[in-house]
Amino acid sequence: MTPEQVQELFTQKDGSYAFARWGRPIAPIVFGVEDATLATVKGAVEAVVTLVGHQMAETDPELGVNLMVFFLRDWDELASVPDLDRLIPDLEPLLGRLKAAGARQYRAFRFDDHGAIKAAFVFVRMDGEMAELPAESIALAQAVQVMLLWGPRAFAETSPLAVLPESGATVLRPEIAAVLAAAYDRMMPPSADDPSHALRLFARLRLEDDAG
Repeated sequence: MTPEQVQELFTQKDGSYAFARWGRPIAPIVFGVEDATLATVKGAVEAVVTLVGHQMAETDPELGVNLMVFFLRDWDELASVPDLDRLIPDLEPLLGRLKAAGARQYRAFRFDDHGAIKAAFVFVRMDGEMAELPAESIALAQAVQVMLLWGPRAFAETSPLAVLPESGATVLRPEIAAVLAAAYDRMMPPSADDPSHALRLFARLRLEDDAG
């Protein structure tokens, strides 16, 4: 990847640069799936967390759970979830925008005093093309996209996943795995709003390439 490509991964709609990673162990809960799929989703999160050297937890001491993943058939289902409007400000107009856009997924983040991610809410509408994808692929893609505050164009044209032609297995694209690992390097800050941060990420990608 080039420095410009790394910067684009964290460039927001208004052109600003915004990066954040989790600053605490991730304690997930999943709604709207059967037990088998529940294990698949949590397994995907754990796999990505292990990849980057972060931690999982059964509970968050402040929030109880800090990663909520909702699978649904229609956006209107969220209107009946108890107290969700307290967690997601302006929920009703948000649902209107999601329905109007025909959106199939949405993520909302909360941040701590250092700008690191302290909570995330993931909503996945399972219809159309999304409903035809294997559960493992959906789970892995969502796990990747909730590990960092990616920019809206990061995966707009190219999925973070790839299919191995030999086996047909779905895996994380190597360059995205490398960015994730670099982002969670202990020497890197938990959040950043200066594009020079992308150069530091790129430098670590080069170091990993040279080491390999």
